Amino acid sequence: MARPDGREADQLRPVTLTRNWSIHPEGSVLVEFGNTRVLCTASVTEGVPRWRKGSGLGWVTAEYSMLPRATNTRGDRESIKGKVGGRTHEISRLIGRSLRACIDLKALGENSIVLDCDVLQADGGTRTAAITGAYVALHDAVGWLAERKSLAGRVDKVMHRSIQAVSVGIIDGQPRLDLMYTEDVKAEVDMNVVCTGDGDFVEVQGTGEDGVFRRDQLDALLDLAVAGCADLAAAQQKALAA
Repeated sequence: MARPDGREADQLRPVTLTRNWSIHPEGSVLVEFGNTRVLCTASVTEGVPRWRKGSGLGWVTAEYSMLPRATNTRGDRESIKGKVGGRTHEISRLIGRSLRACIDLKALGENSIVLDCDVLQADGGTRTAAITGAYVALHDAVGWLAERKSLAGRVDKVMHRSIQAVSVGIIDGQPRLDLMYTEDVKAEVDMNVVCTGDGDFVEVQGTGEDGVFRRDQLDALLDLAVAGCADLAAAQQKALAA
């Protein structure tokens, strides 16, 4: 069955990772999944949250936001509303959890890295694009610490695995990889999968949006996601080698 952009069911959108997109942060990446564009920056600061002081461990956390006109209608800034919305908070926590799975926090010492993921343009898969881009930004920030002799170990040992994420779903009975917005809104099953470069799972979030789904459908979606994440891992490594 034809997809809106002509892709095969198991095909990612064109993926681009542009490092050093912003001149100020210790790591910055503009990640593009088709028309979805997210700016991911990694900022290194001395110290850790109060509850972590004295532990000898560093900290990695994330904040996610969407520009007012990243979507087809304008949304109010959450700073104007005076509170962070539930969806924003949940995605921020997902990104932070995912990236902490790839790093030796002890090697950071009592330093923190904050990952800011700002959606410039949304066309589905913003959280998965953010995780994929934030990994590269985090890698660059860890490299910055290493250059200043502030890292206990080599970068490749501290960043001991890569992390990627992709969306999958069932539309008109067909499992599909990397959903764009027009697919996402009519998906019978919608799922976000976070993987390591070795194909292990960090997190799986799946919902039957229109009814339920079978075990064989779940297996098909996970197979699609693992293959897609492998392609994203290759794109990450290519970007880091450039």
